[in-house]
Amino acid sequence: MLEKLASSLRLMAAGLALTLAVPVMSQAKPIQPDYVTLSKKLTPTVVNIRTVKIVKPRQRVQRPQFQNPFDDLFNEFFGRFNDQGQRPKREQGLGTGFLISSEGHIVTNNHVISGADEVIVKLADGRELKGEIKGKDEKLDLALIKITGSTPFPYAEMGDSEVLQVGEPVMAIGNPFGLSHTVTAGIVSAKGRVIGSGPYDDFIQTDASINPGNSGGPLFDAKGRVVGINTAIIAGGGGGIGFAIPINIAREVVTQLRESGKVTRGYLGVNMQPLSPELARSFGLESSDGALVSNVQKGTPADKAGLKAGDVILKYDGKPIKDGNELPRYVAATPVDKKVRMLIFRDGQKQEVTVVVARMSDGEAAAVQGEAGENAKIGINVQELNAELAAKIGIKDAKGLVVVEVKPGSPADGVGISVGDLIVDINGNRPDTLEKFVAVASKVKKGEIVRLLVRKIDGTMMYVAMKAE
Repeated sequence: MLEKLASSLRLMAAGLALTLAVPVMSQAKPIQPDYVTLSKKLTPTVVNIRTVKIVKPRQRVQRPQFQNPFDDLFNEFFGRFNDQGQRPKREQGLGTGFLISSEGHIVTNNHVISGADEVIVKLADGRELKGEIKGKDEKLDLALIKITGSTPFPYAEMGDSEVLQVGEPVMAIGNPFGLSHTVTAGIVSAKGRVIGSGPYDDFIQTDASINPGNSGGPLFDAKGRVVGINTAIIAGGGGGIGFAIPINIAREVVTQLRESGKVTRGYLGVNMQPLSPELARSFGLESSDGALVSNVQKGTPADKAGLKAGDVILKYDGKPIKDGNELPRYVAATPVDKKVRMLIFRDGQKQEVTVVVARMSDGEAAAVQGEAGENAKIGINVQELNAELAAKIGIKDAKGLVVVEVKPGSPADGVGISVGDLIVDINGNRPDTLEKFVAVASKVKKGEIVRLLVRKIDGTMMYVAMKAE
């Protein structure tokens, strides 16, 4: 009897365990998008964009000739022949776009329509309509086109790229190599990619196949909402890697283009750079989060707010700054004349400053002088600058300290110090003479961090940090 009871209890326990396990497994099972249904629904919102650019022929330069009786006949015959090859040429380009309103507003990349004299939009139903460029933004590589029709157009719904996660399924629709309305699928491979295409890089990386002709097309999430605008691919051996502009960044730009045809961005007037772990430690920070101010331009909002080189911006308008690439995007998206609070780190302390954002304009050791002083700990050779040396190196300033040699493989070489760089600051000290520089450098022990603020030949200011040898 006891054995039967024990057996029954074991079976009940096993059944209970099975019952409890089933819901957990079902919750972990990923939901596969219905690409067939999504394709049928979303294809009509995607358009083929064909551009025509009229290229005028170059004017021929007439070389002087010796006069002879046959000149007039020669020029008349060959002049007519050459003129036939001097007619304007029509260069065509292809790209993709997607409708965002029933009135016919279309979003695409600026590089798709840049320089175009004609824009022809082909819809999924085969209609071809003339497109009007309503506005464009070169910095973010976005453009807005308008078409007109007798009936409302189907349009795509915009999603939220901020909540998009790495590993989520995505689908792209475009016109790769001129093949109309091609559907590809993949996942989000990464977010926040910086690929050097502009000042506001923040791309979604995807393995959904993107090729020439896909530019300007939509990247959809599993629910069929636009989360990105396909913009770039890695050339050469980077097959299978594409990049899309997050829709959250594009949305505000598109709104401005729709309302006014141009984009207004916020402006602080600082040069910034990311914090390396070595730089962070040199400033007394435990984390490399934040944006390091390397230069403050005079008369700008940042200057009026009291910011200075060496400040580390930790928060901007309540948003934590993880790296220096985030801050330009936040500032650019800030309304003009808005008062913004920033949390900064200065001289070992955190403090708040308030800045009024402006409008971005379209344009913005040797004791004997002359002998080189060598700092063997970091591998540079510096010299006091004079007019002769300044002219030789090709810089205008004739005062301060200049790098005249960088030892290959040294710490300085590893962080990008170059001959001609001006030493503005070393570990918080401003060395205007060689003796002052050596006095500070000689105190650095092996393994310690040396921080330099240098002015490059092109005028940009940059902090670097290296470990002394």
